[in-house]
Amino acid sequence: MTARTGRMLPWMAIVIGALLAAAMVFAGAGAGEAHAAPGDDQEKTDFYFAGVITFEDEAVPDVTMTIKGGGFDAETQTDAEGKWRLYVPEKDDYVLTVDETTLPDGVIVDPALLPPGITPMQGTTGSFEVTFGLTNSKIINLFLGEGQRVTTSFLDQFVERLMNGLNFGLLLALAAIGVSLIYGTTGLSNFAHGEMLTFGAIMALVFGVWLQIPMWLTVPIVVVAGAALGWTLDAGLWRPLRRKGLGIVQVMIVSIGLSLAMRYTFQFFIGGGTYQLPGAGIGRDIHFGPIALSWIDVASMGTSIVLLIGVAYWLLRTRIGKATRAISDNPGLAAASGINVDRVIRIVWILSAVLAAVAGILWAYFRPGVKWDMGGQVLLLIFAAVTLGGLGTAFGALVGSIIVGLLVEISTLWIPPDMKYVGALAVLIIILLVRPQGILGRKERLG
Repeated sequence: MTARTGRMLPWMAIVIGALLAAAMVFAGAGAGEAHAAPGDDQEKTDFYFAGVITFEDEAVPDVTMTIKGGGFDAETQTDAEGKWRLYVPEKDDYVLTVDETTLPDGVIVDPALLPPGITPMQGTTGSFEVTFGLTNSKIINLFLGEGQRVTTSFLDQFVERLMNGLNFGLLLALAAIGVSLIYGTTGLSNFAHGEMLTFGAIMALVFGVWLQIPMWLTVPIVVVAGAALGWTLDAGLWRPLRRKGLGIVQVMIVSIGLSLAMRYTFQFFIGGGTYQLPGAGIGRDIHFGPIALSWIDVASMGTSIVLLIGVAYWLLRTRIGKATRAISDNPGLAAASGINVDRVIRIVWILSAVLAAVAGILWAYFRPGVKWDMGGQVLLLIFAAVTLGGLGTAFGALVGSIIVGLLVEISTLWIPPDMKYVGALAVLIIILLVRPQGILGRKERLG
C-alpha cells in the first residue's frame, strides 16, 4: 500500500460512514411514514375520537373521516389497518362524518352494528352526533355492511328542519318571554338570564342523573328550584338596588357581573365536561312523512305550548297579569292606583326564573347535553328574539323566538351548521332597519 493510498483511506471511511448514516436516516424516516400512527398528521391535543372501520372482519383503508363542531373541523383517513383518530380542541358536541364516496361500492355504515348511543343523523347513514363521556377520548368502531346509501330530497330536508326550528323556537320563547317580562316591568336587560337557564339544566342533572330521581319527579323539583332562584335574586340583589335608585346602565353592568359569577361557579362545581340527561339521544321513532321525531321532541314541544298558553292566560285574564301590564305602561301611575309594584316585580322574577329553568331542561335535550356555559351560548339568540319581536312585548318575544328558531335551523340548508346563528342575526338587523321597534313593538310594553 502506497503512502498516497494510506492518506485516502481515512477520507474514504468518512464518506462511506456518512453515506451509511444518511441511508439509515432515510430508511428510518420511510419506516416511520409507513407505520405512522393514526392522527400523526394533526395537531395533538388531550381530546380525541378514534376507532376502526371494518367490512366483513377486514380492515377498510383510505376512508375519509371528518369532525366538525364549535367552529372546529378536521379530516383524516383510515390507515392500512382501518384505524383512524381525530383530535379536537376541547370536550364538546361534534358531528362525525364518514365520506361514503370513499367506501367500497354498495357498502354503507351498518346502523344495526353501531355502538350504543351512536345513531345516524336524520337523512344520512354516515353522519353522527358524538360527544365525550367521562374520559378525554371516545372510541367509535364502525362496521360496514351491504346496503343503499340514504339520500334525502331538498323538500324533505326543508320540512325536517322546519320542525326542528319550531321545536327550537318554542323552547327559546320560554326564556325570551322571561327576559321580556323583566325588561317590561323594570327596564333591565338581564344578561344573567342565560345562567338562569343553565341553573335549570344543572338541577335536572343533579336530581335526575346524580341522585337518580325519575325525571317525572325531577321536573317539578327543578320548577321549585327555579322559583327559589328567582325569589332569591330579587330579594337579595335587585330589590335593594331598585331602592337605592341605581340607573339602568349600572344595574345592567351588575347583571353582567352576576352572569360571570354564576357561570364560573357552575364550572367549579360540575367541571367543564358535557353531561347527558336520561333519555337524551333516543331514536326518532315517530314518523309523519319526512318528519321523524322522538318522544323527547314531542314532550318538549307539548310542554312549551302548554306553558306559553298559561303565560298568555296569566297576562290577559288574571289580576296579577293585568297589574304587570299596568306597571309596564306606567309604574308611577300603577303604584298610585294601589298596585304593590315590588310584589308584582317579585312575581315576575319568580315566573321568569321558572320559565328559564324549564327552558334549560329542554335546551339540554335539544343540544343535547348539560354544560356549564350552555346558557351563554343561547343568550344572544334570546336577546335577538326579544328585540325582533319588540322590546318588552311578551307576545312579540314569542313571535321573535319562533322566527329566530326557524331561521337558525332552515339556514343550515345553505350555510355550514357552525354559522347558522349568523343568518338569524343578519335577518334581525335587516328587520330592525325597516321596523326599529320590532315586529309587535308599540306603546304597551306587554300583552
